[in-house]
Amino acid sequence: MTESVVIPNNASLTQRLVVRGLYALLRLLRLTWRMRFSDPYGVIKTSREKPFILCVWHNRLIFGMYAYSNNIKPISGRRLAAMVSASKDGAFLVEALKAFDIDPVRGSTSRRGRQALLELSRKMKSGMHLGITPDGPRGPIYEIQDGILALAQVTGLPIIPLGASVSRKYQFNSWDQFQLPMPFARCEVVYGPPLQVPRELDDEKRASIREELKSRMNACLLYTSPSPRDATLSRMPSSA
Repeated sequence: MTESVVIPNNASLTQRLVVRGLYALLRLLRLTWRMRFSDPYGVIKTSREKPFILCVWHNRLIFGMYAYSNNIKPISGRRLAAMVSASKDGAFLVEALKAFDIDPVRGSTSRRGRQALLELSRKMKSGMHLGITPDGPRGPIYEIQDGILALAQVTGLPIIPLGASVSRKYQFNSWDQFQLPMPFARCEVVYGPPLQVPRELDDEKRASIREELKSRMNACLLYTSPSPRDATLSRMPSSA
C-alpha cells in the first residue's frame, strides 16, 4: 500500500525563540565543559573518503550534536543530515539542529518513513553524513528500531555507534531520561567500530544485527563510563 504524504509540523514562533535562548545557554555551558573525543578505530579520518551513519541514543543527542560540530565536521569536512520526527515535538528539535548546522530531514518509523529514507539517500549522494537516534522518537529507551537498519540497507553506508558519559548531569523526567551536562562537567565521547548492514536481510539476520548494534552501543557507554574502561570495545569486529 502506498504511504500517504505527511506534511511535517513547522516550529512556532515561540518554539524558535525558546531554541535561540537554549542555544545561547548551551554555548555558555560548552565553555565550561571538558569534552574529550576518542576514535580508536579512526572512523572520522576515514570518513573523509566516504560518509557514514552516526548512531546515538536519543537521551545523548547533545553529545551527538557537539561531536558533529567540534569533531566530525572539522576533520571529515562533511556536513550532517539527521532524521527528525514529523511531529510538533520534532519541529522544536529541527530548530535546535539548524543552530548546529545540521540539516534536518523529517520522518520516523511511524510517520513519513519512506519519504525520509529517500530524502536521506539524496543527502548521502551529495556527500553528507547521516544521523539517527535508533530508539527515537518515542522509545522504548535503548531499543533499536528498524529505521536505522533500513537506512543502512538503502544507502550502503556503515553505522558508527556513538557513546557518551558525563561526570555530572541533569537527567530529565522524560521517556528517554534526557541528559544535560552540568557546568564544569567532564564529558567523554567515543566512536565505536563501523557496522555494515547487508542489503538483503531475513527476519533472523535482521534480529541478529539489531542485537549486535545494541551491544556495540552499550559497549561504547561502558567505554566512556567513569569506571575502568571495558576491554570489550577494542575486541569488537569492524563489521557484522
